[in-house]
Amino acid sequence: MNKLLNTDHGWRNPLVKTQLKELYEKDFLLWLEENLKLLREGNYQEVDWENLLKEIEDMGRSETRSALSYMAVILEHLYKWEHFRISQDMGHSWIDSVEESRRQLRRLLEDSPSLRWKLEDGLQKAWKDAVYGLKSWLTRPANRDFLKIYGGKLPRFPEECPYTFEQVLEYRPWASAL
Repeated sequence: MNKLLNTDHGWRNPLVKTQLKELYEKDFLLWLEENLKLLREGNYQEVDWENLLKEIEDMGRSETRSALSYMAVILEHLYKWEHFRISQDMGHSWIDSVEESRRQLRRLLEDSPSLRWKLEDGLQKAWKDAVYGLKSWLTRPANRDFLKIYGGKLPRFPEECPYTFEQVLEYRPWASAL
């Protein structure tokens, strides 16, 4: 390799491609900076393409996972509001959680509009995560009173998501209750 490793980091020896691959495991930020430098210089032969492509793929998966996680929180709290709110004073933190998750979800959709179709397809996956959260919430000692309503057993949750993607984004069942 003709280029020197970024001397801003104190490296002086010529960096060979195998060293760049090793750097991926040892110092990710430096690996990233070196690959960016190589790309900007048009030195495409020296780029660690294998790891770079893996990172690009992971970026897309990470965005999708993050958005599905926000959807699961929204679904869980919508369901809690509609099925487990046993007093007028209850559920205000659920509203806050839904609104914050929607804000984050909208930001992701603004940055990546094509994410929407993946999320529409992922609604059922988000619902499964929401059901897991609901079951976990119901089995906490502080929430045992809810289980008494169901005879001490976990209620059966719908297999299919009871909400549409549009409801994830907009539905506010508390609007008439407040």
